[in-house]
Amino acid sequence: MKLKNAEFTARQRQNYKALVLFGAYTGQRPYATIRKLTVGQFRRALQRDPPVLDVLAQQDKIRMQHYVQLHPCVVEAVTPLLEGRNRKDDTRIFAHEYFNKWARTKKIPLMHGEHFVCGDLRKFAEQRGDIIQWDQSNKNYIMTHGVSGVDWRFYKHPLSDSVYDVA
Repeated sequence: MKLKNAEFTARQRQNYKALVLFGAYTGQRPYATIRKLTVGQFRRALQRDPPVLDVLAQQDKIRMQHYVQLHPCVVEAVTPLLEGRNRKDDTRIFAHEYFNKWARTKKIPLMHGEHFVCGDLRKFAEQRGDIIQWDQSNKNYIMTHGVSGVDWRFYKHPLSDSVYDVA
């Protein structure tokens, strides 16, 4: 989509901002998860106190349903995306394909000579988690890292409140 006098619309800019914040704060996989999330999932997540998104098994690479906490800045960025969506709960919330194409075309430089790709959001979450001393078990659960064993499948399945509180 080519726009005159602007690279993209205000709505697209808001969508891209929300996508980046969500990816950076949660570490979800861009292709397996982020691009599949729906308006309805975020509506339900924002109705919870605290706000926690329920990622479905079919939206995760290893097919594990799990909760993802929503940081206040993610809530603030996502809320405008829900406005005017008139009950289209099954539509995808993020314009991931357009964002990915835009980011690859722009070749946004990173500090170490590489260019930004969507997978960098997951790397950022992992690195930031180490800096803030994010509880390792909680981080692994939210990012579905090394959680395919029997322990995680049948015994370790935290409730939404505990996922939010430990993150």
